Amino acid sequence: MRAPSATTKLGLACAIAASAGLLSGCMGAMPTPMAALNRQLAMAGTNRGPSLSGRWLAVITGRGGRDQVLLLDVARNAPVPVPGLNRGDAKPISVGVDTSGERLALVRQLEGRTELVLYRRSLMSLQPIPMQPAGVPSLVTMRADGKELAVQVSRDGLWQIDLISLP
Repeated sequence: MRAPSATTKLGLACAIAASAGLLSGCMGAMPTPMAALNRQLAMAGTNRGPSLSGRWLAVITGRGGRDQVLLLDVARNAPVPVPGLNRGDAKPISVGVDTSGERLALVRQLEGRTELVLYRRSLMSLQPIPMQPAGVPSLVTMRADGKELAVQVSRDGLWQIDLISLP
């Protein structure tokens, strides 16, 4: 078998370079961090468990040893009040938000138990969501339209996923 000639090698290198150039042109602009929003999140303290849906970002933020849910309007780069959601004696574990920013699903620990609740901003109210069969929720995500939840649940030492329809 003959070794490729210098001309063949040069042609192959040019083809690879041209392909790379075409691919990078197709990819468009590189992703860029949202510096102002990232600074605001950093100032809020330790952040975890982000849920981004449409223009709404829900995170669990901790400052001074107390965790709470923070809802941000990404388009306005501003926090949004969620009265009645954060209790001093409750520890949020996981949060999900819909695209309207109206509904938030929350897994939290309260009085020694872990529970799943639905918060409606317009009503400023929490509604417990029972786990059937009984289990311990740990993570929650919400469908964009706010009509369904996917919940990671521990039952008898096994992890399961429950889909829950919301009215």
